[in-house]
Amino acid sequence: MVDGATALPGRSVLGGRVPSRAGRPRGRHALRRRAVHLAFLVPALLYLLLFFGYPVVKNVVMAFQEYTTATFYTGEAPWVGWANYAAVIDDPVFSRALMNTGLFTVGSIAGQFTLGLAIALFFHKRFPLSGVLRSLLLLPWLIPMIAASAVWRWILDTDNGVLNRALGLLPFVDGRPAWLTSTSLALLAVVIVNIWLGIPFNATILYGGLQEIPDELYEAGALDGATGARAFWSITMPMLRGVVTVVLVLGVVYTLKVLDVILGLTNGGPANATQTVATLSYHLSFREFDFGMGAALGNILILISLVFAVAYLRLNRRAVDE
Repeated sequence: MVDGATALPGRSVLGGRVPSRAGRPRGRHALRRRAVHLAFLVPALLYLLLFFGYPVVKNVVMAFQEYTTATFYTGEAPWVGWANYAAVIDDPVFSRALMNTGLFTVGSIAGQFTLGLAIALFFHKRFPLSGVLRSLLLLPWLIPMIAASAVWRWILDTDNGVLNRALGLLPFVDGRPAWLTSTSLALLAVVIVNIWLGIPFNATILYGGLQEIPDELYEAGALDGATGARAFWSITMPMLRGVVTVVLVLGVVYTLKVLDVILGLTNGGPANATQTVATLSYHLSFREFDFGMGAALGNILILISLVFAVAYLRLNRRAVDE
């Protein structure tokens, strides 16, 4: 009380603003918490920059240099500009590898997604031993790909393979298909093996998406006559749109860079019949030791992946908005 006037909280008698002492500790506390949060992020950021950012930048720079085994001894990598890209694109093997990459990716994704969705729908209904069978479904995903390729190479062997021996027992099969040595069958065989390897990932993610769809939607749809195939297209697929986007984008990006499966089965042969952009990049880098051209091919592969991912995500977002 000053001259009969009562000072209001936060204001002086003369109407001036009094700094709040309670607010200052709160501000310091907030700054301290933010500093702690940033401190926890620093190791992750350093890890990303060191093990992801630096290799990508190095690969981009290397594509503009004449980078060979001599560079490791002399430290010299002359700048050649776009010469590596021009040499790669003018190579007739590149066009064949690009076409094989497209066929391999489309065939693998179509097979993996279709079979994965069918298996996910099958396991969506509870039945005895469903949990055990779902666990066994993950085995192809857990086996190292080089080991899986070795097993499949034995299965697909022309003379002693299990598949050809089984087909030989059928009366309508004449001869033994050369799955891995025929220019017309090798790419198909590689696609089939890659589908087998990718089914567990698709089935697992799609099964998780199916679990999130409320049963009330199907019950309400049944009252309106939406059952069977109509319920699948009217309820299941729209509700799975987000999950399908993740599965397809990750599937395509992963399939574009598949290397070990093809190397283990055919090594890009016969006659470049299974040569893809990824295997050609590996061949140039670690067989011919032309790291500059190999890096150029790797950058082209990264660009293709980015273009597809951005285009698909935009189209999917536009479809959702409509």
